[in-house]
Amino acid sequence: MDATTASESGPADAHVAHGPPDRSGPALPGGAAHVGPRVRALRTERGMSLSELARRASVGKATLSGLEAGTRNPTLDTLHAVAAALGVALTALVSGGGSPRIRGAAVDMELLRVFEDGPATYELYRMRIPAGAEQTSPPHHPGVTEHATVFAGELRAGRSDAPGLAGPGGYLEWVADAPHGYAAVGPEDVHASLLIRYPG
Repeated sequence: MDATTASESGPADAHVAHGPPDRSGPALPGGAAHVGPRVRALRTERGMSLSELARRASVGKATLSGLEAGTRNPTLDTLHAVAAALGVALTALVSGGGSPRIRGAAVDMELLRVFEDGPATYELYRMRIPAGAEQTSPPHHPGVTEHATVFAGELRAGRSDAPGLAGPGGYLEWVADAPHGYAAVGPEDVHASLLIRYPG
């Protein structure tokens, strides 16, 4: 999920973009200074060096260092890659920063709730995709599933090799530990809920 015009170098504001994905846009419109201490703490808990986390997440060491220092506002792809490498839910990195909004190349998400059921963690989002916009997201860690319920518009979503299509009242689910995407394929914006389940 990832879009906008600002670079991955500061806490500049972002906006939802139409058309092809702009992979350089920051994911957190309110800035990402609160993310760095969480990434550093989780990395340290796992006994992982900065270089090792950068390697596992396929993220540049300078980018990761800037993220930990609070000087870079990462793209959503970067956040997903770091969360997957650490084996945690996205909200383990971004919650508590005062802004429940997360932006991607096409998707604008508002975090509604995070809850746990036994060892599993769930994130519930309100999601909007502008008509004609689409994006591809990188894999989550193994076992993560996503569940979308459409309220308006026509959504194409799911694993990149087998996406599904749903209109108002429709529901899609997929295993999200492979590349997957979202698109508003009709003339209307898509309004939907997105539930992401992270296994324990």
